[in-house]
Amino acid sequence: MRATLKGTIIAESDNTVVVEGNHYFPVSSLDPTVVGSSDLQTVCPWKGTASYYDLTVDGETTANAAWYYPEPEEKATAIADRVAFGRPVVVES
Repeated sequence: MRATLKGTIIAESDNTVVVEGNHYFPVSSLDPTVVGSSDLQTVCPWKGTASYYDLTVDGETTANAAWYYPEPEEKATAIADRVAFGRPVVVES
């Protein structure tokens, strides 16, 4: 699987976990040059508290375009150390 933003590959892995229709990539597959911190956090009743990343490609930042669960709940341990992407990131095989 490959995640791209504006045609730039931001993550690529043949080891993703699909949860609720989202591919969770290993954090190690994420291009560290595009990742920036975000203060946003949201809560999922069964996965836990999500933290977010901003992604910057070609000098343009897309806020909160990726999320991860630093300490997922027991039912969501399959997504520990993984990151998923929202629009406008394109995830495809």
